[in-house]
Amino acid sequence: MTKKSEKDLLLYHLDRKLKKAIESYRLIEDGDHILIGLSGGKDSLAMVELLGRRMKIFAPRFSAVAVHIRMKNIAYKSDTTYLEKHCEQSGIPFIEHETEFDPENDRRKSPCFLCSWYRRKALFTIAKKQQCNKIAFGHHQDDIIQTLLMNMTFQGSFGTMPPRLSMNKFEMTLIRPLCLIEEKELLRLSQLSGYTKQEKNCPYEHASSRPEMKEILKILEKMSPQVRSHIWNSMTHIQPEYLPGFTDNRN
Repeated sequence: MTKKSEKDLLLYHLDRKLKKAIESYRLIEDGDHILIGLSGGKDSLAMVELLGRRMKIFAPRFSAVAVHIRMKNIAYKSDTTYLEKHCEQSGIPFIEHETEFDPENDRRKSPCFLCSWYRRKALFTIAKKQQCNKIAFGHHQDDIIQTLLMNMTFQGSFGTMPPRLSMNKFEMTLIRPLCLIEEKELLRLSQLSGYTKQEKNCPYEHASSRPEMKEILKILEKMSPQVRSHIWNSMTHIQPEYLPGFTDNRN
């Protein structure tokens, strides 16, 4: 019997998590045509590889196309040839699209918000042209938990990026297939697969509070090894009667 490599074992482990996410949140269904947002980072590269493997499995039957959005006014060093080859190895067509935004036009919004908004706008437009019914983003479990903590800390709201979000106005559904996978697992897959890092030189990225929130999550994990699963479960085990905003009309 041939001994499985570390990468084979990791891919098997990640595929089980992917399958659980797909089934738990109805992320992918028979006949779906999915647009994959391929930034070129380890997360989106992993998503292409994992969904490419899943496409070869009988159920659910779906197809996909990967799209890389290049922002003209952000300095990128993305290797389009590498991205296209990576998609080809997974049996997924590749599209590159270029757009831009002007941060001086709308000072009410942060440059990060505008960049994200224009990227997403481009993805919706391409998804319609490609007759896709879903758009897949590479946000992993760490991203979702950090966003929850950021919203609680800076916005005073209890909410985050859901695994599945139906955009009825646009007849499109957003999905996050990596929602149950930890960032450290994707980092290990990146190392074992030899992903080529796509570099960007964004003048605005240091304005984000996400790096600090990432460190806070690490501190919480040192305090309680189960904190990750506890925070995740808290989003589906809400007890409104024990919250200030709940009005008890039973008496």
